This record gives sequence, C-alpha cells and structure tokens, in this order.
Amino acid sequence: MSDQIIETQNAVNILKKGGIILYPTDTIWGIGCDATNAEAIDKLYALKKREESKSMICLVSDFKMLQQYIEEVPEVAYDILKYAAKPTTIIYDRPLHVAENIIADDNTLGIRVVRDPFCGKLIKKLKRPIVSTSANISGMPAPKNLKEIPAAILEGVDYVVNLPLQNKGAKPSSIIKIGSDSTVKIIRK
Repeated sequence: MSDQIIETQNAVNILKKGGIILYPTDTIWGIGCDATNAEAIDKLYALKKREESKSMICLVSDFKMLQQYIEEVPEVAYDILKYAAKPTTIIYDRPLHVAENIIADDNTLGIRVVRDPFCGKLIKKLKRPIVSTSANISGMPAPKNLKEIPAAILEGVDYVVNLPLQNKGAKPSSIIKIGSDSTVKIIRK
C-alpha cells in the first residue's frame, strides 16, 4: 500500500473519533477536524487559542459536496472557481449540515473546493467537509513549512500526517465573499 493510502486511512480514523490532525493542505500546513463535530471544533479553537467569533474555513472535495453544505451556491462561484489560478476560498451565505460553532455570526461559512489529491481523497473518504486553519497559534504568522510549526500545535494534535506539502509556494488561499445577490468582494488576494 502506498504512503498516501495509509496516511489517508490513519487521518480519517482520527477525524471520525473527533480528533484533530495536522496535515498538508492545498495551500499551507493546516490543522483540521470534522466540520460536523462541534466538540472537535471546540478543541481546535482551544488549541489555536482563537476566539470563537473568528470563524475558520472548511474544505470540500468537489462541487457536488459543496452543494450539500450551502443552501444555494451562486452561479458566479462556479465561474470564479473554474478560472482561479490559485486555491480560492469563497465565503457563502446560509451553510447547511455543519456544526453551529463553525458558522460565522452573519450565517456565512468560508469553503474551499480542493484540487490537492491528498486532501481530496481524505475528504472523500471521510464523506464530510474538514475544518482547515493554519497550523499556528492565533495571531502568529502562518508556518511556511513543518519546521516552523509551534511545538504546542505539534503536541496538541491527535495525528500528524506524514506526507510532504505539495504546494511549494506555501501561501494561504485567496478569500472572496459572495453575497446571496451575487455581489463579489475580495477579502484576501
């Protein structure tokens, strides 16, 4: 069996038990958990020392999964994602079927459709979105590689995925907010 298959299965087992993983995302090293498990999300907020009022994003495997977790995906979102040159997170109105503590006060949620093969397989195998947030303590810079990840994060997760980060540029995603009226606002380039 390949390393990727083994790592995917190990990570899914931890996620299903409400655990937190440290994993290479399609952007930077992230920490994550099952986006439908409120207890796991609480543990993630505590590990990052992050206020719950600052929401985190979710990763989904494809457009079909995206449609299951957003009441109505605006048509413009598909165009943005289809032509985006780099990983792009879109903040949508009216998320569905995720834990309440991941939804922002204005009833929105940032979701990214991943293109990374490992993340895609991980999410498909879990059959649910994964919370994704940078592997740092809130307010500190996002780590560009595994060596920059703080010891508190490494010791606080339940599993570290033993695979390399494929994105050598290691930058957070672009963030775009799309209103229900299809207005587009760039939050982070």
